[in-house]
Amino acid sequence: MAAPSKTVNRNIPAKRDEFRPLSSRLFDAVVSIAAPPGYRTAMSNDSNSKTPKDTHYAKLRRAYRDEKSGGAPAFRPKQHVPPGESAADGLVRLYGLHTVRAALDNRRRKIRKMLVTRNAAERLEIEDIAALPFKTELVEPREIDKITGSDAVHQGVLIEAEPLKPKRLDALGDAKLVLVLDQVTDPHNVGAILRSAVAFGAGALITTARHSPQESGVLAKAASGALEHIDQIEVKNLAEALDQLHEAGFRTIGLDSEGPAELENSFAGEKIALVLGAEGKGLRQKTRETVTVLARLDMPGAIRSLNVSNAAAVSLYAARRYLASNE
Repeated sequence: MAAPSKTVNRNIPAKRDEFRPLSSRLFDAVVSIAAPPGYRTAMSNDSNSKTPKDTHYAKLRRAYRDEKSGGAPAFRPKQHVPPGESAADGLVRLYGLHTVRAALDNRRRKIRKMLVTRNAAERLEIEDIAALPFKTELVEPREIDKITGSDAVHQGVLIEAEPLKPKRLDALGDAKLVLVLDQVTDPHNVGAILRSAVAFGAGALITTARHSPQESGVLAKAASGALEHIDQIEVKNLAEALDQLHEAGFRTIGLDSEGPAELENSFAGEKIALVLGAEGKGLRQKTRETVTVLARLDMPGAIRSLNVSNAAAVSLYAARRYLASNE
């Protein structure tokens, strides 16, 4: 005679659950309430799958364990690291993938040292750092943080190099479009202006020897590699430099929010020099008196002026379109 079969009520939990830790049973209760239908079944049938849902509940489990143990907070802010000592005399520190890649490709740039992470070396397509013609160290990102400070976005690479030597005004060659800055001092703005100047094919950036930012990591990072692609010219006297540009056939246009002419109507001739002043004070009086014409960007909105780097980009675009139409 066959033994009678046992009927198991599957709604009654196995007795071994009574001996599980209370914390584990509490967590299961939370998951059973929060989880969508079928979640626990799916987990038991495919414990090795990694879905966004699995990741979410893994985070729940970690948060529960941390809260129980009084451990890690849900958010760990990155520890602030101040910048280290400045580079040695005669050297500048440049960082960021675009900045360093452009410097590596520039034959005029004399690099003395590089610190690079393994990941950054791969992104820069450097196969053998030992083959580079300057000292190179493979480091962790925090080693670069100690030099640049944690606020700098170095992307895992930093170089120490000699600054590029500025050129003379008579080295303009056959440039048809140049940009002139009248004591613009903010390196972020100058870097952004350099980037726009290269993008729109300007032949040079002319600045004053005084009251202009020197080459630096901040300026180069804002320029995103453009520092290596455009001639930089320093002059002692801007008014005299503008007169020399006139003699070379340039029409110099000073950007001023109250200028009498719209920029598009001020273009003439085959060579254009756009002149921009510092934010706030704008062009100096002597500069205003020396340029060929003062012009404004026509802006119908409530705000009548732009950041100097934005004004430079718009002006360069308009000037490039004018020159292209006359070729």
